[in-house]
Amino acid sequence: MKDREVLKLVGTRIRVLRKEKGLSQESLGEKGGFHFSYIGQIERGEKNVSLLNLAKIAESLDVNLIQLFAYIDEGFEATPLDESIQEVVSMLREANEEKARLARNVLREIVKGNTSV
Repeated sequence: MKDREVLKLVGTRIRVLRKEKGLSQESLGEKGGFHFSYIGQIERGEKNVSLLNLAKIAESLDVNLIQLFAYIDEGFEATPLDESIQEVVSMLREANEEKARLARNVLREIVKGNTSV
Protein backbone atom coordinates (compact mmCIF):
# COMPACT_ATOMS: atom_id res chain seq x y z
CA MET A 1 0.00 0.00 0.00
CA LYS A 2 1.38 3.40 -0.95
CA ASP A 3 1.90 6.13 1.65
CA ARG A 4 -0.72 8.36 0.04
CA GLU A 5 -3.31 5.56 0.23
CA VAL A 6 -2.74 5.14 3.97
CA LEU A 7 -3.14 8.87 4.51
CA LYS A 8 -6.39 8.91 2.54
CA LEU A 9 -7.78 5.91 4.43
CA VAL A 10 -7.09 7.46 7.82
CA GLY A 11 -8.36 10.84 6.65
CA THR A 12 -11.59 9.32 5.37
CA ARG A 13 -12.08 7.53 8.68
CA ILE A 14 -11.58 10.77 10.61
CA ARG A 15 -14.10 12.54 8.34
CA VAL A 16 -16.69 9.80 8.92
CA LEU A 17 -16.22 9.96 12.69
CA ARG A 18 -16.32 13.77 12.70
CA LYS A 19 -19.57 13.86 10.72
CA GLU A 20 -21.00 11.09 12.88
CA LYS A 21 -20.37 13.29 15.93
CA GLY A 22 -21.96 16.27 14.18
CA LEU A 23 -18.75 18.31 14.27
CA SER A 24 -17.47 20.74 11.68
CA GLN A 25 -13.79 20.78 10.78
CA GLU A 26 -13.54 24.02 12.70
CA SER A 27 -15.11 22.64 15.88
CA LEU A 28 -12.96 19.49 15.74
CA GLY A 29 -9.91 21.67 15.26
CA GLU A 30 -10.84 23.82 18.25
CA LYS A 31 -11.33 20.76 20.46
CA GLY A 32 -7.95 19.34 19.49
CA GLY A 33 -6.01 22.59 19.30
CA PHE A 34 -5.64 22.54 15.50
CA HIS A 35 -6.55 24.97 12.73
CA PHE A 36 -9.58 23.82 10.73
CA SER A 37 -7.52 23.85 7.52
CA TYR A 38 -5.15 21.28 9.09
CA ILE A 39 -8.13 19.00 9.80
CA GLY A 40 -9.22 19.39 6.17
CA GLN A 41 -5.74 18.49 4.94
CA ILE A 42 -5.71 15.38 7.13
CA GLU A 43 -9.16 14.31 5.91
CA ARG A 44 -8.09 14.70 2.28
CA GLY A 45 -4.91 12.68 2.89
CA GLU A 46 -2.65 15.64 2.22
CA LYS A 47 -0.89 15.68 5.61
CA ASN A 48 1.20 12.98 7.22
CA VAL A 49 -0.24 13.44 10.68
CA SER A 50 1.85 12.39 13.68
CA LEU A 51 0.77 9.71 16.09
CA LEU A 52 0.52 12.30 18.87
CA ASN A 53 -1.81 14.44 16.76
CA LEU A 54 -3.87 11.36 15.88
CA ALA A 55 -4.24 10.71 19.61
CA LYS A 56 -5.45 14.30 20.13
CA ILE A 57 -7.92 13.95 17.26
CA ALA A 58 -9.22 10.64 18.67
CA GLU A 59 -9.68 12.25 22.08
CA SER A 60 -11.48 15.21 20.49
CA LEU A 61 -13.81 12.75 18.73
CA ASP A 62 -14.35 10.83 22.00
CA VAL A 63 -13.09 7.59 20.45
CA ASN A 64 -10.17 5.27 21.14
CA LEU A 65 -7.11 5.77 18.96
CA ILE A 66 -7.66 2.29 17.48
CA GLN A 67 -11.05 3.43 16.16
CA LEU A 68 -9.30 5.74 13.71
CA PHE A 69 -8.12 2.54 12.01
CA ALA A 70 -11.25 0.45 12.69
CA TYR A 71 -12.48 -0.15 9.17
CA ILE A 72 -9.70 0.39 6.72
CA ASP A 73 -11.03 -0.59 3.34
CA GLU A 74 -9.48 -0.42 -0.11
CA GLY A 75 -12.12 2.11 -1.15
CA PHE A 76 -11.20 5.61 -0.12
CA GLU A 77 -14.63 7.17 -0.15
CA ALA A 78 -17.05 6.46 2.65
CA THR A 79 -20.46 5.65 1.20
CA PRO A 80 -23.73 6.69 2.85
CA LEU A 81 -24.10 3.04 3.91
CA ASP A 82 -20.65 3.12 5.58
CA GLU A 83 -21.61 6.27 7.43
CA SER A 84 -24.94 4.74 8.55
CA ILE A 85 -23.20 1.61 9.79
CA GLN A 86 -20.63 3.66 11.69
CA GLU A 87 -23.41 5.75 13.24
CA VAL A 88 -25.17 2.58 14.45
CA VAL A 89 -21.89 1.22 15.83
CA SER A 90 -21.24 4.49 17.64
CA MET A 91 -24.70 4.45 19.22
CA LEU A 92 -24.22 0.85 20.33
CA ARG A 93 -20.87 1.67 21.93
CA GLU A 94 -22.64 4.25 24.10
CA ALA A 95 -25.54 1.95 25.03
CA ASN A 96 -25.63 -0.31 28.04
CA GLU A 97 -25.57 -4.07 27.55
CA GLU A 98 -29.35 -4.48 27.71
CA LYS A 99 -30.01 -1.78 25.10
CA ALA A 100 -27.27 -3.16 22.83
CA ARG A 101 -28.83 -6.64 23.02
CA LEU A 102 -32.28 -5.21 22.24
CA ALA A 103 -30.89 -3.27 19.28
CA ARG A 104 -29.16 -6.41 18.00
CA ASN A 105 -32.43 -8.33 18.13
CA VAL A 106 -34.33 -5.56 16.34
CA LEU A 107 -31.65 -5.31 13.64
CA ARG A 108 -31.63 -9.08 13.22
CA GLU A 109 -35.39 -9.07 12.61
CA ILE A 110 -35.18 -6.16 10.17
CA VAL A 111 -32.36 -7.77 8.17
CA LYS A 112 -33.92 -11.24 8.19
CA GLY A 113 -37.27 -9.87 7.11
CA ASN A 114 -35.70 -7.74 4.37
CA THR A 115 -37.84 -4.89 5.66
CA SER A 116 -36.86 -1.58 4.14
CA VAL A 117 -37.03 1.44 6.40
